[in-house]
Amino acid sequence: MGNGLSDQTSILSSLPSFQSFHIVILGLDCAGKTTVLYRLQFNEFVNTVPTKGFNTEKIKVTLGNSKTVTFHFWDVGGQEKLRPLWKSYTRCTDGIVFVVDSVDVERMEEAKTELHKITRISENQGVPVLIVANKQDLRNSLSLTEIEKLLAMGELSSSTPWHLQPTCAIIGDGLKEGLEKLHDMIIKRRKMLRQQKKKR
Repeated sequence: MGNGLSDQTSILSSLPSFQSFHIVILGLDCAGKTTVLYRLQFNEFVNTVPTKGFNTEKIKVTLGNSKTVTFHFWDVGGQEKLRPLWKSYTRCTDGIVFVVDSVDVERMEEAKTELHKITRISENQGVPVLIVANKQDLRNSLSLTEIEKLLAMGELSSSTPWHLQPTCAIIGDGLKEGLEKLHDMIIKRRKMLRQQKKKR
């Protein structure tokens, strides 16, 4: 007989609820947030209308190591009047997906402001962020280096783990790789938080 505790933890870690993650999809309106969501959900391109409130979907994603995890996505409207609501959606989230339109140079500054605002909220300290550089298939899209500079990624708090992922949501390119990175960052953070609890 092993000691009771380690048996318990192995049972717990095999429970499906432990592989369920609460993810909020944010970004300016027209960046492609809902397209990202439906591409993951139905594996097809769905022509969407602007999100008035939020969409929510539970989506099972099989990651590279053939482990299936459930992401519970909240896709929140990006129109200016809806952005004050972002705060309440990110309160107990495991990760944030922030979608930017790689072609929309004019609004990068606005995207940067919103991204920095949401990661500075005290409850979001340390919450991993996957920045999805959408529409990378278009000829006039900005490079990742340019996007990183325009979004001032280097100025994000050092406690915020992030990954910038080039994607084309219409055909689904890059989304899975991005989610794998997000999943890794979330797991890493959970381990860290568990260790901190132990030390107390």
